[in-house]
Amino acid sequence: MAKATRAAFGETLIKLVDEGMDIMAVDADLCGSTTTAKFGAAYPDRLFDVGIAEQNMIGVASGLALTGRTVFTGSFAVFGTGRCWEQIRNTVCDSGLNVKICPTHAGITVGADGATHQALEDIALMRVLPGMRVLVPADYASAVAAIRLAAATPGPLYVRLGREPLPEVYDEGFTCDVAFANVLREGSDISIMACGVEVAQALAAADALAAEGISVEVVDVMSVKPLDEETILASVGKTGCVAVAEEHS
Repeated sequence: MAKATRAAFGETLIKLVDEGMDIMAVDADLCGSTTTAKFGAAYPDRLFDVGIAEQNMIGVASGLALTGRTVFTGSFAVFGTGRCWEQIRNTVCDSGLNVKICPTHAGITVGADGATHQALEDIALMRVLPGMRVLVPADYASAVAAIRLAAATPGPLYVRLGREPLPEVYDEGFTCDVAFANVLREGSDISIMACGVEVAQALAAADALAAEGISVEVVDVMSVKPLDEETILASVGKTGCVAVAEEHS
């Protein structure tokens, strides 16, 4: 069943607290859309909505992190990375704080929300920051895994979540590590390196190309930073040709 990666956010935060983790969340007037509202309904003393104020959201999250909590932030990707980039850089990353930047509605698949909300620069904005790790899950199950990994990994980490329901790529209970790439389909002629919404598209492209006699290897590069260099280079070495597919500029 197709589910949006954002649907994993609030649900997984609830389970993490149920399991004993000291999780807090801060959102910027978008709790319903980001699904942190579900978390707030279950744990009202663990969610802070600061209003339309992403810079303040990062400041509040940083303060909470300094008290020893693991803190997740919401908002839409274009605002949750762009409007508060300097605060993420100078407060979260410079001090290595345990703040997880997990905005939703990334990429052009935001659709009808329009160009102002279609974040196509967020991965680059986060990847360039010192100490920031970047994960781009391909479906609901891998989004759950990415959020769990973020909670268990000390320091800054970016998880890119989307609005559009995506086909299932992984089974329930899937797990991963930072610096993770996964060969989903073996091939010999070309490697398609994809992340996020483009992983299912790459698998569909591989099926179409197979009908034309072209053998495609599909690699889910879920961890954009740090890269799983061993897996990526092994695939390139085998096929000798690479195409990259990402919902990003």
